[in-house]
Amino acid sequence: MRGTLLVAASLAALSPVTIPAAIAQETAAARPMADAPYWDASLPTEQRVADLMARMTLEEKLAQMISAWTNKPEIQDEANFFDSAKARELYPHGIGFFARPSDLQGAGSPRIFKPRSIEESIRYVNALQQWARLTRLGIPVMTHEESLHGLAALDATSFPQSIGLASTWDPDLVREINDYIASEVRARGVHQVLSPVVDVARDPRWGRIEETFGEDPYLVSEMGVAAVEGLQGVGTDRKLKPGQVMATLKHMTGHGQPESGTNTGPAQISERTLREMFFPPFKEVIDRTAIDAVMASYNEIDGIPSHSNRWLLEDVLRDEWGYEGAVVSDYFAIEEMVSRHKITEDIPGAAVLAMNAGVDIDFPDGVAYRTLPQLVADGRISQEQIDTAVERILTMKFNAGLFEEPFVTDSAPALASNNAEGIALARQAAAKSLILLKNDGVLPLAMPTSSQKPTIAVVGPNADVARLGGYYGIPRDTVTPLEGIRALVGERANIIHAPGVSITENDDWWADEVELSDPAENRRMIAEAVEAARGADVIVLFVGDTEQTSREGWADNHLGDRTSLDLVGEQNELFAAMKALGKPVVTVLVNGRPPSYPTIAEQSDAILETWYAGEQQGTAIADALFGRVNPGGKLPVTVARNVGQLPNFYNYKPSARRGYLFSDVSPLYPFGFGLSYTDFEIGAPVLSSASITAGQGVTVRVPVTNTGSMAGDEVVQVYLRDQISSVTRPVKELVGFERVTLEPGETRQVDIAIRPDAFALWNRDMERVTEPGTFTIMVGSNSAELAETELEVTP
Repeated sequence: MRGTLLVAASLAALSPVTIPAAIAQETAAARPMADAPYWDASLPTEQRVADLMARMTLEEKLAQMISAWTNKPEIQDEANFFDSAKARELYPHGIGFFARPSDLQGAGSPRIFKPRSIEESIRYVNALQQWARLTRLGIPVMTHEESLHGLAALDATSFPQSIGLASTWDPDLVREINDYIASEVRARGVHQVLSPVVDVARDPRWGRIEETFGEDPYLVSEMGVAAVEGLQGVGTDRKLKPGQVMATLKHMTGHGQPESGTNTGPAQISERTLREMFFPPFKEVIDRTAIDAVMASYNEIDGIPSHSNRWLLEDVLRDEWGYEGAVVSDYFAIEEMVSRHKITEDIPGAAVLAMNAGVDIDFPDGVAYRTLPQLVADGRISQEQIDTAVERILTMKFNAGLFEEPFVTDSAPALASNNAEGIALARQAAAKSLILLKNDGVLPLAMPTSSQKPTIAVVGPNADVARLGGYYGIPRDTVTPLEGIRALVGERANIIHAPGVSITENDDWWADEVELSDPAENRRMIAEAVEAARGADVIVLFVGDTEQTSREGWADNHLGDRTSLDLVGEQNELFAAMKALGKPVVTVLVNGRPPSYPTIAEQSDAILETWYAGEQQGTAIADALFGRVNPGGKLPVTVARNVGQLPNFYNYKPSARRGYLFSDVSPLYPFGFGLSYTDFEIGAPVLSSASITAGQGVTVRVPVTNTGSMAGDEVVQVYLRDQISSVTRPVKELVGFERVTLEPGETRQVDIAIRPDAFALWNRDMERVTEPGTFTIMVGSNSAELAETELEVTP
């Protein structure tokens, strides 16, 4: 794991941007109870926690359960810097957590409130920790940042949004990316991130689908495990190493298939479906990593909001799965049990419900848990409940190394963030995330020569903008597709650009109101684009979303979900106008939701799906268009033809998908689909054994040959089907995959292990068992085109 971005140094060796040496020495000397066992890093964490707990007053314990974010101006001066005097007055017993120290005043657009610089962020965190060190017990503060696809702060590297990372089908790359993200976060003195999202997403109307790894529990599990391993380090050692941060697994659970597709809507999901489809990624991460924080979800299951669901957070998460870490609330979610769910009449009542369910920490402002002192006094919350929560919190802090290294002592690693290494990794990730959905032979475009001088029309509202997607950071530089094409082609072609239409009046993800652009103005722009492209040899059309047309709908006045899956505004009119010119049209999709664009799918000569591909998207897209990169990504979701097909996922039950009058039941694009500039042949699968006993796994071997003339990547996908079972099972389930790179003419034998648990089911008594019988093993390049063999499972 990378540790170079956080250089270990003594407090006496401070750089100019950190706390002065004199203050450092004073702080170190003033460390309270310096000889107390809880300061001894050589002792087991459990012993340190017990020692510190024995010294804490009730008020000090309760202070550990709250956070600050939107209320941070209360402890800041006029320059928005941390004010220790105000903090001492408002938080005399310290505070447990602090949200997003990189922003100035809490919630708000960075376009309006520019985030802190790296130097300012480091000073701020150091001042916060210096104040905490001078409280009675010196308990440090756990700070966290949003880091879904890169640190959401100034001058941090921006990687493809999660759905793009899922499209790589490359857990090793996801692990490497999150390792790099961790290094940038930790270098600024932050020890926790609110990532990854392992919600299984089964409704593309839901604006947060872009934040997920897709619709399949196995794919989401593998990507989720890789992300956590990258952030925290590989293995189950809960103590962080240098350069790593604590991940927060979210959102527990059923969040990805909300009623009506609207964010935070009820999850109308049975317990069986929860266990089959939505629980596995959470359980896999808990079983295989050192995860120490799980975030509850906003939604309700069977009438019980997750933040009050003891069955979910205690019976399943802790008792069944053996999870020992902390449960954190989603932002404002405890209060929403009053305002939205209507299951209690006041905030203290919501705090009682959350505490009884096992929620340990109240994010982001601690509004509900600030009522705990009175609730304890009234006997509604017990001292034992408080102690249990605080023990988990302190365990996090000791495991994070906060008591030993709360300060940033060398700013150089942080100042070097978003460097050449990060940029190269962002470019690699963008390239591997691209999915070729259609190609009638127009791609790759021939690299022009100066003697040819072709004319290429680069058209569309997403041609000259680098869309980063929700929870974005602000990298030092971005490359738009137009810039990428111009940089690659240079003077060898005439590059003509016209936006054609505008999608929304504003594209600020944070802005509440979303207003589609004026249709009349768009039609005027379409006419301009037609004239600009009339003499072109090829048209490259960039359409899709803005960060406003697909996003998290976090409030009634901040919506992000949709009833239609097709392009919004006049984008289809722009496509029709380009198509009418009789030129080859290459459509490049820049979007956050699956591309359910039937006209585009039918009439384009080629289609490249790019999602939100991060800061280097323009370079990667240009490389793919001109064949310097061979797209090898695969869809992590099923793409429906229209909203009437929803829900539409590949792993449906046998009684589903009978058919429709006047409409096709098949998807527009199947799960796992993606083309290449070369051709691959996947041979017949061969099993390591034709028969296994229950509790055993099996290995599938399949030859893969690149039969084309260009090097490329293929993703070998393995599915299974239980032919006869006591409860209904999906028609197919992904159980293994591997992305391989092959040179022209190269053949490779690919071995993919199917784990024993893949053959198990939840029977009628809701017991996890493996039933003997025949299983169909299917192998192919996507979920629709598969070769089969059979496996017998015996008792």
